[in-house]
Amino acid sequence: MATTQALLDSLLAHKASINLATTEQKNQALSAMADQLVAQTEAILAGNAIDMENAKGKISQVMQDRLLLTAERIEAMANGIRALIGLPDPVGLTLEESTRADGLKISKKSIPFGLIGMIYESRPNVTSDAAALAIKSGNAVILRGGKEAFHSAQAIVIALKAGLEQAGLSSKVIELVQDTSRASATELMTAKGKIDLLVPRGGAGLIQAVVENATVPVIETGTGICHVYVDKDADLDKALQIVVNAKTSRPSVCNAAEVLLVHEEIASQFLPRLEEALAGQVELRADSQAQALLKQARPAGDRDFDTEFLDYVLAVKVVSSVEEAIRHIGQHSTGHSEAIVTENSQMAERFTLYVDSAAVYVNASTRFTDGGEFGLGCELGISTQKMHARGPMGLREMTTYKYIITGDGHIR
Repeated sequence: MATTQALLDSLLAHKASINLATTEQKNQALSAMADQLVAQTEAILAGNAIDMENAKGKISQVMQDRLLLTAERIEAMANGIRALIGLPDPVGLTLEESTRADGLKISKKSIPFGLIGMIYESRPNVTSDAAALAIKSGNAVILRGGKEAFHSAQAIVIALKAGLEQAGLSSKVIELVQDTSRASATELMTAKGKIDLLVPRGGAGLIQAVVENATVPVIETGTGICHVYVDKDADLDKALQIVVNAKTSRPSVCNAAEVLLVHEEIASQFLPRLEEALAGQVELRADSQAQALLKQARPAGDRDFDTEFLDYVLAVKVVSSVEEAIRHIGQHSTGHSEAIVTENSQMAERFTLYVDSAAVYVNASTRFTDGGEFGLGCELGISTQKMHARGPMGLREMTTYKYIITGDGHIR
């Protein structure tokens, strides 16, 4: 088994082959990687079956759904890779240029970071998404997945490496860390001078550990305590559809709604309808005002408005105004995605202006915060910080820039 340090050293030795690859080379590699994923479906499903067997009784049904691979999901992963082929190459773009009065030309051009590290948990599709984004953006990548998905990730990486070789690029620009202990994560966090950018993707504990302990640059992909606010001027049919979708379409993902805020003027009309729509599927945890209007809700506990449930649980609160909704979101949100449902354009404008999250929705489900839905192809994660990258991280967010200054014997 190769050590994490040996993998890092190998990546550093081979990264130039992808850092300097042409658009055509990268696109050929992506096409071959997608084809190999599908061609090796049987081997990938066999690896996933081992992970699913090991997960029995250890993780919830919802989390098992995140871990599960099917032929259809592998095809979707391949299509996510293929979607990147048609997107513009983010490398080599002239971002700004100017010529000084003395004729000195200054241009700012996009370049790859070089070597990107990714620490993530149990979603196997992150393996292919991260690798594909790295290749298209000209970066080498080291992937450190969770032990729950190790056999799935291993099989996926074998397929992706086969695609790279088929396209004539070095297969040593993608590596999967073989050690799934905490020590290997720490090695990546402290690989200063080797890793140019580290991206954690997972639960609050993982992200906090990386942010607090890393000595390499980190982009924080936050947890998703996402809110939906139903305003007094909402179309209640529209609101019902949005809330049900935001909570139930896939509760284990970070863009699922965890908190519902309802204006007091329409709460008595809306909440009983919502309870009926979610009956037998979602547990409601309500504040005292909301509980008075609901038959089956549990009283909300101290932490329920600060919890990413990733399950069929929804915290519910009645508010007196859009201002109270905005204040509540400001105090409890993780800065991921928030939505307002209203037919009042002034309320919508106020909400989008004052809510400080990466994605703010008007009359749409929070479930759209996703690289594919935003036209970015697959995504590296959802950044909830404000420096360099914010929201779904696609190709552009995986590049940095340098200045190129051209003179004609200029001296200062």
